[in-house]
Amino acid sequence: MLADLNQLRTFVVLYELRSVTATAERLHVTQPTVSYTLRRLRERFGDDLFRREGHDMVPTAKATQLFGPLHEALARIDETVSGTDEFEPSGFSGELALGLTSIGEQTFLPPIMAALAREASSPHLQVQRLDSDQVEDGLIRGVIDLAMTVSDLATPRLWRAEVRAVEYVALSSGVHPLPPTSEDMFTGRHFVRVSARGGHVFPLQALAEHDLMSQVSLTVEEYATVPAVLEATDLVVLLPRHVAEVFRGWFPALRIADLPWPARSAPVSLYTRREAGLTAAQRWFRSVVFDAVATDEYRRG
Repeated sequence: MLADLNQLRTFVVLYELRSVTATAERLHVTQPTVSYTLRRLRERFGDDLFRREGHDMVPTAKATQLFGPLHEALARIDETVSGTDEFEPSGFSGELALGLTSIGEQTFLPPIMAALAREASSPHLQVQRLDSDQVEDGLIRGVIDLAMTVSDLATPRLWRAEVRAVEYVALSSGVHPLPPTSEDMFTGRHFVRVSARGGHVFPLQALAEHDLMSQVSLTVEEYATVPAVLEATDLVVLLPRHVAEVFRGWFPALRIADLPWPARSAPVSLYTRREAGLTAAQRWFRSVVFDAVATDEYRRG
């Protein structure tokens, strides 16, 4: 028994949305139609494909194995059927989803929004906060169109381009500046520790490797409130230089200090689905974001 294109499209959408109801709405069919199609697909592939867990339809290992090739094949078919007309960004007002960390929002959104404005484009850009371990799944399922993270996602399922080096520094109040860079520059000082959920693991590693964890007096989930805390206290935070420079723009009295140890991590990278799985709008968006945020070191020749 061969599965037809409509059945395969139902499978791909169900994998992305994890909901029979949402799949029916996306495909403009009834829920019983989706359920019937799923039964046919189960017979065809000899596997449950999806198991209900609470409100979600969770894919089996077989479904995960099938999704990538089927998604790419359908994307190629759609591109062929739609013709080869070039994408026109001017006036584009569709929806796009961008996965960023909290500091990614603060540092990269301004140049991205300015770049979109220069294109005379006005998409509805939805920014989603994803933990680093959710990025690949979010892209493959289509929850997000593009993601930026320092996490090294070594997977053949995604396209990747490095856009910015990451050098870490110390940031503190100008009222309580750090002494000149040296091995004992943090003696007697206390730290703000920020969650590594977004992928910035270097600060935690540095604090642990240099026996500074006992000097952590505040732990927070996000970087957003850190500059105001630093201005009001003698606390110190370790963070990427490009973020520290943004925070100094908000709070000019803050002071940046170099670290006494090697302080580079994996670069910030841009991730999308592989080329065959992208729409023309997603390819254009990827190009706009790359041009907006990449430093000269990483720009294409």
